[in-house]
Order: sequence, then structure tokens, then C-alpha cells
Amino acid sequence: MRLFVAIDFPDSVKDQLDTLQTHIPTARWVKRHQMHLTLFFLGETDRLQDIKDALASVTAAPFELTLASVGRFPKRQKQPPRVLWVGIDADPALGQLHKKITQVLAEIGFEPEDRLFNPHITLARLKTREPLPEVDTFLNAHDVFRVPSIPITEFTLFSSMLSSQGAHYEREAVFALKTAL
Repeated sequence: MRLFVAIDFPDSVKDQLDTLQTHIPTARWVKRHQMHLTLFFLGETDRLQDIKDALASVTAAPFELTLASVGRFPKRQKQPPRVLWVGIDADPALGQLHKKITQVLAEIGFEPEDRLFNPHITLARLKTREPLPEVDTFLNAHDVFRVPSIPITEFTLFSSMLSSQGAHYEREAVFALKTAL
């Protein structure tokens, strides 16, 4: 089973993210049911119950997120774009939640990624070997994109099944944010 931990968003937020879709050569836009903020990618594992038990121990207070601006990976304009994304205004509570999830999963043997946590929502994936002027146009047109104050009250453990039609996500468990007693 292929698993990841993420923050899911309400339909009202996904509606706003959908408005960003436009024609860009080779772009495969993320379907609305796949829009999320990844907190930890576990990969293939058969340890579903261990993971649920570990995640159930996470205590973190609810908080708010603001989606702001758009960007691309890699960031260097001279390299071909691979991903278009919406950014997250840095909130210390998000970083703390990520850290707690990482810690409890590391305790049961799941190694965190080597790279720094860079919170974003993937909008599109591109397959090109060349820089695309349409990407620059997209970034300039939406650099002031903003979805303010989304209340975050839970995080979700998803499974991901890959198929020829793309990935299908299933909620395996939802964990309410709560402060320690």
C-alpha cells in the first residue's frame, strides 16, 4: 500500500485553485480530488495500523493557513519547469505539525526526506526539455494569487493507487488537531 500524510482542503479552496488552470504545453493539471498539502510521504508499506497508531499520538492545536502566490520547480528560470505550485504563507504551527508527524513516524522506522520541508500545493506537472514562455506568463499573471485564512482542524492519512488514469486517493484515517491534555 502506497501511503502519505497530508492536509486536505475544502471544495471552496479547490474551486479557487481550479481557476488557475490554463493551457500550457505538456502540463498535466492536478485533479481537484488530488489537491492537498503533503506533510510526509511514506511510500509502499504494509504497516497501516502501526502508522495509524503513531499518527493518533500527534498533538497539535488547530491553526489557519494562507495560500499565497504561485511558483515552479525547479526555481531557476533557465531550467525546464517540472512542477507548478501554489505556495503557503509560512505559519509556525504548520512547521510544528510537520515536525511532530515526522518524529512519530521516525520512531517507527520511517526516514524523513533529506530535503527541507517546502509546503506547497502541486497544480500541474510538466514534461518538457525547454523553458516555456507560457509558464512565465502564468507565473506573472498569478503572482498575487491569495486564498486567505483556511482553518486547519485535521490531517489525513491517504493511500494512493496508481493507474493509467492517474493516482486515485483514498482516506485511510483522519486525525483531529487537538492540544495535549
